[in-house]
Amino acid sequence: MKGIVEDRAIELGKYITDTNATVRLTAKKFGISKSTVHTDVTKRLKHISPSLYSEVRKILDENKSQRHIRGGIATKEKYKNLQS
Repeated sequence: MKGIVEDRAIELGKYITDTNATVRLTAKKFGISKSTVHTDVTKRLKHISPSLYSEVRKILDENKSQRHIRGGIATKEKYKNLQS
């Protein structure tokens, strides 16, 4: 997914708002690094489309607040599958 950086930032922002995706899932979907996604949607998008940025920021903040819960669930599933 190479191309104009501004277009990529908008596309990533729209994907996150449409699917409530995490940075990690978005990076995997578009085949780019997590840091690129994070830079595009937090720094670049802020100047390109402030309204889209605010929507994305809400989703990213929500994902961040749930991060420790998701990690615990993933660890629980990992060890549950090892015992089976």
